[in-house]
Amino acid sequence: MDGNDGGGAGSAPLSGHVVVELSTGIAGAYCTKMLADAGADVVKVEPPGGDPLRTWSASGTRIESGSDGALFAFLAGGKRSVVADPDLEEDLDTVHALLETADAVVWSRGSAVAEHPSLRPEQLRQAHPHLTVTAITPFGLDGPWSNRPATEFTVQAWSGGIIGLGRGAPDRAPVHIGGRIGEWLTGATAAAAALASRARTRLTGDGELVDVSMLETQILCLTYHPVSFFDGLDRPFRTERRLTVPGVATAQDGLVALGCGTAQQWFDLCVMVGHPEWIDEESPLSITEQAIKMAPEIRAWIAERPVEEILDFAAALRIPSGPVGNGENVTGIDHYRVRGTFTDNPRGDFVQPVRPYRIEPGTLPEPRPSPALGEHTRDCRLRVGTPRPVDNRAAGSAGPGPVRPFDGLRVLDMTSFWAGPSCTHVLTMLGADVVHLESASRPDGTRLIAGVPVSEDDWWEKSPIFAALNTGKRSLALDFRSERGREVLRRLIATCDVIVENYTPRVLDQIGLDFATVRTLRPDAILVRMPGFGLDGPWRDNPAFAYVIEDSSGLSWLTGHRDQNPVEPYSVGDPNAGVHALVGLLVALEQRRRTGEGALVEAPMVDAALNIAAEQVIEFSAYGTLLERDGNRGPVAAPQNLYRTEELDEFGRPDCWVAVAVETDEQWSFLRAALGDPGWAADPELDTAEGRRRHHDLLDEQLARWCRVRTADEIVEVLWGAGVPVAKVMQPHRQSEIPQLAHRRFFEELDHPVFGTARYSTMAARFSEGPSDLHTRRAPLLGEHNHEILAELGFDDAEIAALEDDGVLGRTPVW
Repeated sequence: MDGNDGGGAGSAPLSGHVVVELSTGIAGAYCTKMLADAGADVVKVEPPGGDPLRTWSASGTRIESGSDGALFAFLAGGKRSVVADPDLEEDLDTVHALLETADAVVWSRGSAVAEHPSLRPEQLRQAHPHLTVTAITPFGLDGPWSNRPATEFTVQAWSGGIIGLGRGAPDRAPVHIGGRIGEWLTGATAAAAALASRARTRLTGDGELVDVSMLETQILCLTYHPVSFFDGLDRPFRTERRLTVPGVATAQDGLVALGCGTAQQWFDLCVMVGHPEWIDEESPLSITEQAIKMAPEIRAWIAERPVEEILDFAAALRIPSGPVGNGENVTGIDHYRVRGTFTDNPRGDFVQPVRPYRIEPGTLPEPRPSPALGEHTRDCRLRVGTPRPVDNRAAGSAGPGPVRPFDGLRVLDMTSFWAGPSCTHVLTMLGADVVHLESASRPDGTRLIAGVPVSEDDWWEKSPIFAALNTGKRSLALDFRSERGREVLRRLIATCDVIVENYTPRVLDQIGLDFATVRTLRPDAILVRMPGFGLDGPWRDNPAFAYVIEDSSGLSWLTGHRDQNPVEPYSVGDPNAGVHALVGLLVALEQRRRTGEGALVEAPMVDAALNIAAEQVIEFSAYGTLLERDGNRGPVAAPQNLYRTEELDEFGRPDCWVAVAVETDEQWSFLRAALGDPGWAADPELDTAEGRRRHHDLLDEQLARWCRVRTADEIVEVLWGAGVPVAKVMQPHRQSEIPQLAHRRFFEELDHPVFGTARYSTMAARFSEGPSDLHTRRAPLLGEHNHEILAELGFDDAEIAALEDDGVLGRTPVW
């Protein structure tokens, strides 16, 4: 299934939507790539020297003069390029004239054009009030940290994402998630925010400022609502770092990934490795603790067998599993070949992933080439003064006060765990009526994984993870395995604009609820399906947990130390899928606005992951270089690493760290001065990035010595004050202590009748036109709104009572 073939950008969902890109770096470029991929006319305004991404290669491959690097060609596909010198009044006038004809701007720091005083976000809003201005910064546009130096690496440390869910061996430094993951995630988040703002603009006719924070993005995508967990259960989600078992393991002929997300999967793994006697349903140990205890024998069994045999065993037992992808091997994996997951870039010299969602029916543009520097400058100047088209379909009649862009949108949320609920949660916060479907026999999985003993009263209502992902939603606990349950479901679907589900594909097949059936119930409904690996292909029915998605896409490959197997991020696979599915959903809503028709959006989790891991495939296919994990070093900054401090952590362990990253020669001079200009730092070789990279071991040794006798707070005060990117490696549950988050009101407090009072994270974007409070009500109790929702569907009290008596509706888990 692929509804993307044929047609040009002129018939695409965002056709006619003009976006001016005033950004450099991955985040802004990926945001605008996602808009261009949906048909937007993206005009990239560059200074005379061009975007530095044009000459970028993560492996250091030299890009010939007049050529563009492969990553730039991927991110700039389908865009136009205009060159403007902000020091020339004529060029500046041209940019402002272009903005008058545009609908939106995507802005980030780092470009001489974007940094011009008249082209900063607040000034753009004043000069061009019709524009939606999406600004991407490390910490947000205002607040005590708004102008502090930062890199993706140091922001990841502040977010708690480096410690994450206890990632990494306790006898080594914790490891960041490689591949500049925060920039890609922020780009996708910014694209979703820009599209949400477009929906609001259609209601009011006015633009707004959308303020996107990389810190908040990484908190949402790299940690598991740890503040809510700590508030509700008075303990951290995890108190120690450890390697996942089995995780990524060495087989006879390569690496393989296996995981156990449920007790049943652990039992099946015991059977697979020939030890059914390990199964102990009464064990006081968690399945993770049991797996760690048996790790040597599990790994020995894996080491004696080839990868394919292990994967075949695991698939037969429905144990989450997959190959370990990287830039060299991932394009040859059979499942991706069958589904056409990769394609040639239009310039023909490298391979790239296709967009992370597919829409049927629909016309999305085929991949288009990236522009030469300034290719469209003359055309742009000729068009200056052309009036901006007025869209008469914009209502412009919204009442006074903040407008939630999805007021009136009704969504059926047939999702569970993290990926699907994170997608629909954004819709809830922005006004949609979201009905979260569960059943008494199959509650949302996040109700069950908080570690609350089943001996406690109402234990299933005490999950902070469920509570954090489902604020504002209504709960319908309906067993649709019966015909009567399916009849209720069909009546509900007929009232919904959007249906989102993330079951394995066979579930909807079994109940006969495919897209054709949905269209008979509601012709303009949008059905968003979020399978792990897609609706077809050899892996169609494989169970998909976040870690398997990370392994199979290459996200794990770049995470960890070189002398050890890759370490699974164990976090990003789910929320990344959620934000990419949200982008696909919002594009489909734009298409429905044009055509009046519904659509099927297929947004596989693994396709979303392959897109944010795209640089690995691009680098290998373009230059023959396999990108490798390198601990906490990275391709941009040198030095970049974690350094232990003198104090003990809150658990009494010597496990406190700071992150330091020097991206520019100027920052190196700041660091040298902050250290007191020591003799070792006077070597002229260290004055250049190339020299610092060659002497990284020396830099690590000296910085480790300097940090080891200081506290993290002392180090941050000295280095940050001097202009050096630095961060404390935060325990995730301490995020609420960050003053920048308090300033931006990132956490909002809610009361819950069972769970109590807790703080909940909101969104990584702030909208200048509101709403200011994003959580309108607490998460629902299981089946709390059964009666309310069925009454809306026309059921009377007697009918509802009969459904309750027969177990079709429920309020308490039934096992």
